[in-house]
Amino acid sequence: VQLVESGGGLVQAGGSLRLSCATSGFTFDDYTIGWFRQAPGKEREAVSCISSSGGSANYSDSVKDRFTISRLNAKNTMYLQMDSLKPEDTGVYYCNTYYGRDFWGQGTQVTVSS
Repeated sequence: VQLVESGGGLVQAGGSLRLSCATSGFTFDDYTIGWFRQAPGKEREAVSCISSSGGSANYSDSVKDRFTISRLNAKNTMYLQMDSLKPEDTGVYYCNTYYGRDFWGQGTQVTVSS
């Protein structure tokens, strides 16, 4: 199982970024998949997850109405559209799925300047 994040970067507050998570090694469209993030000095926290079909999604209160999770099962890829970014969204963003155990990508850095 491999998860590879991309799309992070430096953006000003109020800007947008789109993260991608390319996957391989498992039947992507059978599994829920999600995004976590870890800010400096803080614990990793859940951001959003999406069901195997893409028909259901959940968001943390801190990102609700600003972030949109999606997936394209034909490409084994998940996305996170992040709008109205805030400095407190800064951190390393990881994609995650549970396939017998937790699998994580290497992470992509998102930095939001004020």
